[in-house]
Amino acid sequence: MAYLDHAATTPMLPEAIGEMTAQLSATGNASSLHAAGRRARRTVEESRETLADALGARPSEVVFTSGGTEADNLAVKGLYWSRRDADPRRTRVLAGPVEHHAVLDAVDWLAEHEGATVDYLPVDRHGRVHPEDLREAILRDPDDIAMITVMWANNEIGTIMPVRELAAVAAEFSIPMHADAVQAFGQLEVDFARSGLAAMTVSGHKIGGPFGIGALLLGRDHTPVPVLHGGGQERHVRSGTLDVPAIASFAVAGRLAAERREHFARRVGSLRDDLVAAVRRAVPDAVLGGDP
Repeated sequence: MAYLDHAATTPMLPEAIGEMTAQLSATGNASSLHAAGRRARRTVEESRETLADALGARPSEVVFTSGGTEADNLAVKGLYWSRRDADPRRTRVLAGPVEHHAVLDAVDWLAEHEGATVDYLPVDRHGRVHPEDLREAILRDPDDIAMITVMWANNEIGTIMPVRELAAVAAEFSIPMHADAVQAFGQLEVDFARSGLAAMTVSGHKIGGPFGIGALLLGRDHTPVPVLHGGGQERHVRSGTLDVPAIASFAVAGRLAAERREHFARRVGSLRDDLVAAVRRAVPDAVLGGDP
C-alpha cells in the first residue's frame, strides 16, 4: 500500500527509530544532578544544538514541547499575555484565516476567555497573506496589537506565505510575529534567524521523528507567559520533565530533514508533477487546487 498522507504524519526514519531505541535503555531525569541526570542533560543539550543548527537558530532559542499544538498554544497565548501585561491596550491579535486549528482555536479561546479582539487578515485566491494587507491592518491602530500569527506553509493546499516579508512589516512596529512552520520544515529552507520571526513552531512526527515532541523556536528578546507551570524547565516558559528519547530522536530527524531537503523536494516535486499530469489526462476538466 502506498502511504500518501505525509501532511498528517510521516513514517519514522530508521535513524530516528535507532536513536530513540538506544535512548530508551538509559535512565535519567535531565533535571537531576547525579551522573544519570547529567548524562540525560548532555543528550538534551546536544540534541538542542543539532536542531538549532538544522533550523538556523541559536541553541538557547529552542524550547522543547510535547508537539506542534502545544508550541502553537504557548506562542499565541503566551505572547498575547506577556504583551498585554506590559500594556493593557494590547488586546488585538492579527491572524491568518487559513491557519491550522492549533492556532485558530487558540486565537478563538483568547477572544472568548481573555478579551482579545481578533482580526483575520485577508488572503488571495491561493490563501496567501500579502505584506501590504498586514501593514494596513497594523496601521488601523499599531498600539493595540498584542501579536501576529501567520503559518509558513499551509497543510491542506500547500500555499507558502511570504514569511520574511510579513515579519519585516511586523518588526517595523515592534510587534512579535509567530509562524507555524510544521509543514515547512524539511520541505522548504527554514532559517529562524533570517526569518525575522519572534517565534516559530516545528514538530517531530512531520519530519520522520516520533510523536509527542516538538519545539517552539523563541527569540531571546521574548518571554511568553507560561501555559504550563511546574519545574521551570525550558527557560521557565515550558515546565515538565524532558522526554530525552523523543528529543534525541527528533534531533536526528531534524538533522536529516535539513540535509536531505533539496533532494527530497526534487523527488517529491517530480512525483507530484507526474501525478497531476496523469490526472489531467484521465480527467481533462479536473481543477488543481492550491498554490500553483
